[in-house]
Amino acid sequence: MEHIYDILIIGGGPAGYSAALYAARAGLDTLLTEKMSAGGQMTLTGDIDNYPGFENGIDGFTLGMKMQQGAERFGAKTEYAEVTAVELNGRIKRIDTTSGSFSARSVIIAAGANPRRLGIDGETELTGQGVHYCAHCDGRFYKGRTVVVVGGGNSAAADALYLSRLAAKVYVVHRRDKLRAEKIYHEPLFKADNIEFIWNSTVSEFILADKLTGVKLKSTIDNAESTLPCDAVFVSIGRKPASEIFSDAIKLDENGYIIADESTKTNLDGVYAAGDIRTKSLRQVVTAVSDGAAAVHHAQEYLAEL
Repeated sequence: MEHIYDILIIGGGPAGYSAALYAARAGLDTLLTEKMSAGGQMTLTGDIDNYPGFENGIDGFTLGMKMQQGAERFGAKTEYAEVTAVELNGRIKRIDTTSGSFSARSVIIAAGANPRRLGIDGETELTGQGVHYCAHCDGRFYKGRTVVVVGGGNSAAADALYLSRLAAKVYVVHRRDKLRAEKIYHEPLFKADNIEFIWNSTVSEFILADKLTGVKLKSTIDNAESTLPCDAVFVSIGRKPASEIFSDAIKLDENGYIIADESTKTNLDGVYAAGDIRTKSLRQVVTAVSDGAAAVHHAQEYLAEL
């Protein structure tokens, strides 16, 4: 006979393993699928200083492993596989993966969102070593130094303001001649004496010695090139939710995030969205963990009515 889990969780980041912990501890038959390794995007962060309980900080990989171990202590199972198709309508939901098919009475989608990359040579190798995607995670490493923020939207504006309180100099490189960020950011940005804007430009190359020492810029007007010395680059050009596979089944917003409020409920009964993949104002480890707990709470209520 086909095994039917109480809860199937897609994604092994902080939201996923928080959900797995709460579900397994509540005695629910719980399976989590993860295509890479425990921790998700969190594993790209060298040191996490803003997650409570670790007074000296903790690296993202170790925190991810600890979250997995905590959930598995209560009986949650992990299947390392990539989801290839979903059937989320009805009382029994079906998930097809590269390791086979699984069925469950409820599903929590915690597949996360990936930062959009610049797509230039060396970016992957330099990730966490001079190229970063989370100012609040890694900004402290560049106190008193020179950093570049790439982008012109709300996330770039917020990152530049945050970094201006740490770095000696912040350059904001934007491909247009004005910010896309909301007006509320403009006055503090332009008033900050250590923030300088480089308009109509893109980062085309990383300059390396034994580490990142600068970037090469290219004008979007005439393709003229220049160099800009810096100690780090913070890429803030948005994130891409890992929601494509769910797009035919679940309602998404205009940016591809699953529409779900603080209850984490989606438009489908028994299906919940937790962590970076859902619509929300703040995407941090601590908010993802909160989502995982909330999703299980509401999933339990749903399961009790079946």
